[in-house]
Amino acid sequence: MAPSLDSRVAHVLDHRSRTATDSDDEDALIAELEDDDDNGAFSAMREKRLEQLHAEMTRAKAMRNTHHGTYIEIKDEKELMDITTGTNLCVVHFMKTDFARCRYMDEKLKVLAEKHFDTRFVSISVDNAPFLVVKLGIKVLPCVIGFKGGLSADRIVGFEGIGYKPDSFTVSELEERLLSSGLVVRAKMTKEDDRRRIQKARQEVEDENGDDWD
Repeated sequence: MAPSLDSRVAHVLDHRSRTATDSDDEDALIAELEDDDDNGAFSAMREKRLEQLHAEMTRAKAMRNTHHGTYIEIKDEKELMDITTGTNLCVVHFMKTDFARCRYMDEKLKVLAEKHFDTRFVSISVDNAPFLVVKLGIKVLPCVIGFKGGLSADRIVGFEGIGYKPDSFTVSELEERLLSSGLVVRAKMTKEDDRRRIQKARQEVEDENGDDWD
């Protein structure tokens, strides 16, 4: 996202629902502007912000047509190399589907992919990437490697360097790590996002445990 993007426009875009319509976003922005005290400049500033909002939503739609905003598994090693060299910002999860920690990493990356359409998020099984596993020296899973302009910019081995707990981390903590490497453009997760996801996970566990007694 362009660095000159108005902060209020950025806030609306970053925290919009994925099911929100264009008119929802515009209504949210107008509501925020109602508290603005710019008087004579109010109308011109609002128009500028609405123009930026429409431009960013159009750009986001175009990016999503090339699978930005999604998290998918790549099956072919050559395709993965094409993605990393042809995409400005790319995060790749080298994994094995039967590893619990890889599944945990998958869950977190999927959430970030939906928030950060400027960055391409993909995964590949190490079984499908023998050349890259050797070339990149991948020995511990999960292994997440970020690429900027086709060059390696960061590497996360296991859960190392994410958060404070050795066996878990939040989406916000993973986002913070990627943000520090310049692999995502701007922080978009909130503590409330994390709380909602934790509550949902707990509820799913409780539901599963409850089924066992039926």
